[in-house]
Amino acid sequence: MDYLKSLGYFVLAGIFEIGGGYLIWLWLREGKGIHYAFIGAAVLVLYGVIPTLQPANFGRVYAAYGGIFIALSLLWGWAVDGVIPDRFDLIGGVIALIGVGVIMYAPR
Repeated sequence: MDYLKSLGYFVLAGIFEIGGGYLIWLWLREGKGIHYAFIGAAVLVLYGVIPTLQPANFGRVYAAYGGIFIALSLLWGWAVDGVIPDRFDLIGGVIALIGVGVIMYAPR
């Protein structure tokens, strides 16, 4: 159950980081209103809090989170921007997720 909780924190952090960054992107690159920037900034602050709920140390959590971020970014691009990941995206995403498993969940 701890694994599921930890993975849930990673996914939640990823959604907040990518979502907050996307709102900033929309403001700067797509000309959306300044409120997008403020909401994006607030969401990014929440993203900074979520990883503190992980049971591991800072370096390990952020190293593993990089792999989660890779996979979620590919899914975000597919779901939001309609960019379908190609086989190399998928292979890279799987490799990154294997790295997450080794870093966070290997017995020590």
